[in-house]
Amino acid sequence: MTTTQSTRRRIVGTSLKMYFDIPSTSTYIKAVARLSDLASQNNIDLFVIPDFVSLTSSKQTLRDTSIILGAQDTFWESKGAYTGEVSPLTLAQAGVGLVEIGHAERRRLFHETDEEVGKKAAAAITNGITPLVCIGEKSKPGPGVSQAVGMAVSECSTQVAAVLSAVPPSAEIVFAYEPVWAIGAAEPASADHVVAVTQELRRLIAKSNRDGQVRILYGGSAGPGTFLGLKDGVDGLFLGRFAHDVRNLEKVIMEMSQ
Repeated sequence: MTTTQSTRRRIVGTSLKMYFDIPSTSTYIKAVARLSDLASQNNIDLFVIPDFVSLTSSKQTLRDTSIILGAQDTFWESKGAYTGEVSPLTLAQAGVGLVEIGHAERRRLFHETDEEVGKKAAAAITNGITPLVCIGEKSKPGPGVSQAVGMAVSECSTQVAAVLSAVPPSAEIVFAYEPVWAIGAAEPASADHVVAVTQELRRLIAKSNRDGQVRILYGGSAGPGTFLGLKDGVDGLFLGRFAHDVRNLEKVIMEMSQ
């Protein structure tokens, strides 16, 4: 049974990447915690993804909230001789409910492949964690909109297929559509482009006959004012630097409540 747009809960959140230190992360998580009631009252799932070192203290801060704690990566095995990697079992024990996988930076800097991203998604699900899988095309669209959409869908569909083939049909998945060229840019991708690409990706996902809920976020210079133009294609936003000011995160939640 496919989940319809009207029954999928909207979802929004941010990853702090490696911008914050321990004290500033603690201050930020406390500020985000105060948005829990606002998100819950509007049936919006709110998540925050700090660094690994801050996970346990962040969980303590968020213990009486509805906010989902996320992690920035995981390994594809739960135990073993994998020095420096982070086990999905350990993340689950630390209270992590969502794990970011396959971000463009990790694909570029650490050469992560689609196969590895799929294996990580499967390991997360095995340990009761929802994978938030980042996908996106590298090439910036030119003047031909339909051609640009087709190229984006072609590149993203390979990334999506690698995950869908690796995880059970009943598993919940969140895809974050982040055109690589829009990450850190002055402006997000155009609404027409994002909606066209994500609607086509939904059609491809529907053909896989999944039982589990699949939601799609937009990320890539997203901030206040972005969601309303994209709501026909996405279920929410994966925010970057704009969310470092919690007031912007609050504004986005209010916009998504409309």
